[in-house]
Amino acid sequence: MKLYIGSDHAGFEGKKFIAAWLRARGHDFTDFGTFSNASVDYPDFAKQVATAVDASNKAGIDAQGILVCSTAVGVSIVANKVKGIRAALVFKPAIATLARQHNNANVICLPGKFMTDDEITLCLEAWFAASFEGGRHERRVEKITAVEK
Repeated sequence: MKLYIGSDHAGFEGKKFIAAWLRARGHDFTDFGTFSNASVDYPDFAKQVATAVDASNKAGIDAQGILVCSTAVGVSIVANKVKGIRAALVFKPAIATLARQHNNANVICLPGKFMTDDEITLCLEAWFAASFEGGRHERRVEKITAVEK
């Protein structure tokens, strides 16, 4: 699986933690930034991550994204504007699990300002442990995709 991560300045510390967490587990990833606490615009980074996830998936490469900003609302709005992306705003492990199982979400958006490192860890563990169930959820995801056309 290919992973892409990104954040704005408000999510920078959370993204740094996530990058270390991913490295410690042997995950390869591309970090689109930001790379400091200096003020930046979250749409720039969310678009890069979402576009990379979509391009990889279209090329037949299983890809997912991780985005962090203050509330995760902004990055999730931007990511969901990119065709092929199903971004989920996640702040509890159960939401991470269900977003993957029921919605086939491919970008997790985390509210760095409101989560501890331990909470982020639990959500990421749940995200990576879950997979799309298909079945009755397949037609629902197909209907989501149809909205993009």
